[in-house]
Amino acid sequence: MAIYGINTCSMKEEILAAMSDHRQLERLYRAQKGPFKKAFNDLYPDIRGADIADIWYERLNFEAEEINWGTTKELVYIIMAALLAALIAKVPLIFGISEEYFFQRNIGFVVLPVLTAYFAWKNNMPPARIAITIVFSLAALLFINLLPDVKQSDTLILSCIHVVLFLWSLLGFSYIAGNPADKRGRMGYLKYNGDLIVMTVLILIAGGIMTGLTIGLFSLIGLQIEKFYFQYIVVSGLAAAPVLGTYLTQTNPQLVGKVAPVIAKLFSPLVFVMLFVYLIAIAYSGQDPYNNRDFLLMFNGLLIGVMAIIFFSIAESGTEIKNSFNNWILFLLSVLTIVVNGVALSAIIFRISEWGITPNRAAVLGGNILILVNLLLVAWQLYRVTVKKGSATEVANAIAAYLPVYVIWTIVITFVFPFLFKFR
Repeated sequence: MAIYGINTCSMKEEILAAMSDHRQLERLYRAQKGPFKKAFNDLYPDIRGADIADIWYERLNFEAEEINWGTTKELVYIIMAALLAALIAKVPLIFGISEEYFFQRNIGFVVLPVLTAYFAWKNNMPPARIAITIVFSLAALLFINLLPDVKQSDTLILSCIHVVLFLWSLLGFSYIAGNPADKRGRMGYLKYNGDLIVMTVLILIAGGIMTGLTIGLFSLIGLQIEKFYFQYIVVSGLAAAPVLGTYLTQTNPQLVGKVAPVIAKLFSPLVFVMLFVYLIAIAYSGQDPYNNRDFLLMFNGLLIGVMAIIFFSIAESGTEIKNSFNNWILFLLSVLTIVVNGVALSAIIFRISEWGITPNRAAVLGGNILILVNLLLVAWQLYRVTVKKGSATEVANAIAAYLPVYVIWTIVITFVFPFLFKFR
């Protein structure tokens, strides 16, 4: 039987091979918690009685009645990390820097390096790899802040956007303990991102309710605290929310472990219907991305969003493939997304042939080509799983193996484009 990201028999074999290696068992568990639990529980009747087997069984099947706040050391670390993120977010206020200038260039440095440090510490990443992460982070920080402040600079905007993606890739490097060959860990990283989005949204919703109540209560006694509250509390809370969300997903995977897969499976068919109807509506409305630049940008945003849903759905699928309907939806959604990508790609090629190359057009062209290749690989593997009953392991591999390609393209846009296009 197969699962997204790994074959059940393969996982059983790896568990059995690592029964005397506590560290390897932990690696297997962190990389794919759902598949690990399923495979281990299938094996348990044959290995019960061994101390390590009994300990892991209780660990995997214990349903905590309360939230687990982890060790005191880890809790203190996360509190300090949240405070640091909040402090970084207040740098413009503390030093009198323009908020627009600071956040345009440094928005990614508010949270991502803090989370990178957290996983480096949590995963006991080797010092040499920690040093690599620090050097690249500092290099990105210096580079983005030393770029000329040229008005109407497309390369500056592109670098500011893609430096966030570069920092996100460094976070992934830290998440897999600096082991680039760990494809299973890469899928675990995508799953972590899906879980983090769910948890952070829940935290922000709770924070929004608290904000409304607090401002309302103070207004009843004649105190208008909106400016102070938003300037200090809300900004700090926005910075700290992903840090707290990360901590909760790591110490209490049961909080979103069942919610995120349900959301992924629920939204996949809805997105498929929406995208299908939207393509028909485009043809009916007469709108096209060939002559309308804003429409092309929205079209590409739609493409990236749908692709992310496909990838997160696969990453979140940590159970056996029993629902062929969901497999068909993912396959058909990937095919439909390839159609969207083809339209966007032809539109950008048309615009380049008509009006020449620009930094934005070059970035969009390269990104569309990379996405198209990746989608074709994923769609082919989904087809093999759905129609030919192939190995679902290859679906995850088609995603995990391709992630470094996106990282390389991100590096090119962030660090090369400004010089290639002379900062225009």
